[in-house]
Amino acid sequence: MCRFINLVAAAVVGCWAGLAYSKAPPVALASVYEEGVDVSAYWVSEKLDGVRALWDGEALYSRRGNRFAVPSWFLRGFPATPLDGELWIGRGSFEVLSGAVRREVPDARAWRRIRYMVFDLPDHVGTFDERLHRLLELIQGIDAPYLELVVQFRVESHEELMAEMERVVARGGEGLMLRRADSRHRAGRSDDLLKVKPHQDAEAVVVAHLPGKGRFQGMLGSLLVETPTGRRFRLGTGFTDAERSHPPELGATVTYRHRGKTANGTPRFASYLRVREEF
Repeated sequence: MCRFINLVAAAVVGCWAGLAYSKAPPVALASVYEEGVDVSAYWVSEKLDGVRALWDGEALYSRRGNRFAVPSWFLRGFPATPLDGELWIGRGSFEVLSGAVRREVPDARAWRRIRYMVFDLPDHVGTFDERLHRLLELIQGIDAPYLELVVQFRVESHEELMAEMERVVARGGEGLMLRRADSRHRAGRSDDLLKVKPHQDAEAVVVAHLPGKGRFQGMLGSLLVETPTGRRFRLGTGFTDAERSHPPELGATVTYRHRGKTANGTPRFASYLRVREEF
């Protein structure tokens, strides 16, 4: 059985200040989970399809160091302690979320749907076990309506992990995240943080628009894209009719899903997901 810890909302005092980051802030990045990892050594949570956001005690910033334009009431009660998390509306709502957080003038109605989902304390020197305990202490008795902490739980086996992932995906979720319980917080990609999904995500640059046929006559048929290693392939599924009428621009970086690679390195069953958001 999964052992759950319900993490409720947190906060203290928040105010606006000048730009804190002159460049992209250091963040922890996830590697891909593979069977054989000792899952009992990790805390597990749902992988949220949101926008990564860093709270420095005064304002929210993107992974690239850009300050989000946020209504002052949204930040009411946020703590002075730096936090790491994601802005999130709900499963399957990324496009709505993206449109809201990119605005230079915040739309109050849109922001009332958003929550800041917190999963780590980047300035804490302890293990994730200790950081999680501190997060629980931090939130007790504090009222911050738009700040929530992500539910963390434990599993004992790969089979239990896969069963939980299937339940999450069946409810419209993306997958799971694993955080090693005894790991210290560190920036960059490592096995301390793992993502578990039924498919793999990757990115490629749009090289050309290939015309459609039949029902897609006069629209995009597929994108010719190039991976960071120089591999070119066609990306022809996953598009809405609106996206086929107005495809990603040449030179844009797109995210696609796939299920492994062929012997020559071409992604299997590749499907377009979205244009990579540059926040």
